[in-house]
Amino acid sequence: MRIIDDVNAARSTVLRRKPFEEAELSPMGKQRVRETFGEDLTADQVVDRIIAYVRQSGDEALRDLSLRIDGARIGSFEVSRDEIAAASAEVDEALLSALKTAAGRIRDFHLKQRVQGWVDFSEGALGQIVRPLARVGLYVPGGTAAYPSTVLMTAIPAKVAGVEEVVLTTPPKADGKVPASILVAADLAGVDRVFRLGGAQAVAALAYGTESVPRVDKILGPGNIFVVLAKRKVFGVVGIDALPGPTETLIIADDSADPALCAADMLAQAEHDPLASALLITTSRDFARLVDEEVERQLVDLPRREIARQSLDRQGAIVVAASIDEAIQLANEYGPEHLCLTVREGPSYLGKVRNAGGIFLGESSSEALGDYAAGPSHVMPTGGTARFSSPLNLADFVKVISLVAVNEEIMRRAGPAAAAIAKAEGLTAHARALEMRLAKAVSGKETQS
Repeated sequence: MRIIDDVNAARSTVLRRKPFEEAELSPMGKQRVRETFGEDLTADQVVDRIIAYVRQSGDEALRDLSLRIDGARIGSFEVSRDEIAAASAEVDEALLSALKTAAGRIRDFHLKQRVQGWVDFSEGALGQIVRPLARVGLYVPGGTAAYPSTVLMTAIPAKVAGVEEVVLTTPPKADGKVPASILVAADLAGVDRVFRLGGAQAVAALAYGTESVPRVDKILGPGNIFVVLAKRKVFGVVGIDALPGPTETLIIADDSADPALCAADMLAQAEHDPLASALLITTSRDFARLVDEEVERQLVDLPRREIARQSLDRQGAIVVAASIDEAIQLANEYGPEHLCLTVREGPSYLGKVRNAGGIFLGESSSEALGDYAAGPSHVMPTGGTARFSSPLNLADFVKVISLVAVNEEIMRRAGPAAAAIAKAEGLTAHARALEMRLAKAVSGKETQS
């Protein structure tokens, strides 16, 4: 793995953020597009075509795309309650127990996040009313693996927030079935409806509705480049949570850390996807070398070693910084999804961290635990968006309605200012509407006196 001693060189290479629009399909991805659509198309063009097709032809388009893209011949898109109930028999007891433990921890964490409304009666009534969204669509990735953890991490916060109907879509297997672990997790999390649909076509169906798939108010959850582009294109028709790209971890460690554990954490990140990023910034060149050796040693017997190797070769690196402060500065510039701090006196550095989706403090706080059972949702901002966005949380599933119910006294005090601003903006009808009320409020005061 690359070891970079020059932080400016690191800034211009492994720590440089590429604009979202620069995302390019892999050679295999390009071949799949050519086979599916009969011509060379960019990811953006593919998504435009899929959305237009689904809007025009509804379920017919979904069936055609599911067959051509997922190789699945779909009868009913919706998974029946009987199928969901039967799934528990296909999942071993150890996994079922683990999912229940994780679900409990995720629920407990998000119960503490409740967004509160408030009303101030000192000026009549001013405040905010918090209302849960009526119906949300959750996208859970599939394909090379099933992710029941993502079901829990998205659906449980939605239910805690009070969403009336939670709809989940996930790619089917070639036989048209949804993995049993996904269905069990959906049942544990209280998901109301599950649909065997993946890709941009699932996003289009949730945004616009079809004969089978209901239109939702907001679409949330991670996905591949086609899913992310589709979410961006339907924003405004529906709400979205974010545009999550490939997952990423940045570890800051000094020579007090265990190089074997550090290497294990980097490999845990790298095995996700060839596009995943596993980065280490350390203050010790010797520690960098030890971690590099450990990565090579542990990689040998890793079942997903080819994926991890591609990830490390393309995006992975170890950067040697002059100090922990410099390492944190680099991390703030990068804005990682996951920031792991395994340094002496780690808590003393928390105040210096500005940009990160999640901070994993101390050697026991493995990011892998956060992926499954720590408590916070593992859907976190990627691609540097931690500069302005947050992990998925209860605020994503509610909206705030402002309440204005002022009395005549407040109208007398605030009305003249509002009318003056309205006139300055040339909106005379606004000013008149205010002045009529002001006249009435003044008249009422004079009558009372």
